[in-house]
Amino acid sequence: MNEAPTDLYESSAENLEDERILLIVEDDAAFARTLARSFERRGYTVLHATSLENTAELLQGEQTPGYAVVDLKLKGDASGLACVQLLHAHDDQMLIVVLTGFASIATAVEAIKLGACHYLAKPSNTDDIEAAFDRATGDVEVELTERTTSIKTLEWEKIHETLAATGFNISETARRLGMHRRTLARKLGKQQVK
Repeated sequence: MNEAPTDLYESSAENLEDERILLIVEDDAAFARTLARSFERRGYTVLHATSLENTAELLQGEQTPGYAVVDLKLKGDASGLACVQLLHAHDDQMLIVVLTGFASIATAVEAIKLGACHYLAKPSNTDDIEAAFDRATGDVEVELTERTTSIKTLEWEKIHETLAATGFNISETARRLGMHRRTLARKLGKQQVK
């Protein structure tokens, strides 16, 4: 009689632990380490991947993340959107937040379509990310702004729309936009004007 409650408690504890496994896909080691420490202090078990291939390897392991934080731009020309797609295909209930220093409407839309529950511009901290996990559903009460769009923002949106359409291939994006590859790389290296 006493065994059933103990087994039930152990099973519940295991499920709770599984729900608190977080995967961070980030190629900036210092930022990933800081983020991991912060989440570990909050009771998460943290896994870290630096690429699409590394993410796929981690998903084959015994620990299945219920949460993921994915950087949009990984080393080279790699896109975090491919990681979002892989994670969502692995577990469509996983809560995925995309972080980026290169925010655009085009990439935000693609991230959500591929399975992310939220999209945050850097710098974002652990509180912001955890709040985004809690806001996985839409909010009809979100405030609409009357702010007009600047030419720089329109250019940024067009660049990222084209980047998403080319699978984040810089050379093909530059060709489609009719600009030199180095010019495009320079524009991508700058922070977006707010």
